[in-house]
Amino acid sequence: MIVTTQQLQEQYSHLSNKMGRISRDIKNGKLFPLVKGVYETDPNAFAPRLAQFIYGPSYISFDYVLHNRGLIPEAIYHTITCATFNKRKVKTYTNHFGTFIYRDVPKGVFSLGVIAIMDGQYSYQVATPEKALCDKLYTLSPVKNIKELKKLLFEDLRIDEDAFNKLNKEDILKIAPLYRSTNLNLLVKLIGEIK
Repeated sequence: MIVTTQQLQEQYSHLSNKMGRISRDIKNGKLFPLVKGVYETDPNAFAPRLAQFIYGPSYISFDYVLHNRGLIPEAIYHTITCATFNKRKVKTYTNHFGTFIYRDVPKGVFSLGVIAIMDGQYSYQVATPEKALCDKLYTLSPVKNIKELKKLLFEDLRIDEDAFNKLNKEDILKIAPLYRSTNLNLLVKLIGEIK
């Protein structure tokens, strides 16, 4: 369960040294700091559901989703990749649950292609594989043509072509142009060739 310093101070209101008690709870493995002032009580909590409490607004995307949906082979153990907007720099947080990396996508596409997952007391947001691919391509240096995009997709990123072909192309065609990105404009052209 997520708790804040303020909640813990209220819980320990009968004690004279509330912060001392919080420090002891951390040392004794009863509390696990996520970021300053925010803690998780379950040492085995599922890391993705904690991401939005660490930095937000955010949703899980990029390599984490691409790997978990079978698009890329590289497993990024204990690393949760997330999208934000208007932060202007990559933020990285490491804690008991892993490493959480946050990077910007355009504000206009932030809420598109994202689904809410209910997990017990927690709710968190995850990009569809189509959105995660668009997010990933947005963050990479632009390529010049479709031939270079294919190389980027299938050689550099090592995207599985069968998994790529199973993506919902209509979803990509709806959101990709909104990024106003060379890579995503080329992705739209590539999909046009495949269809």
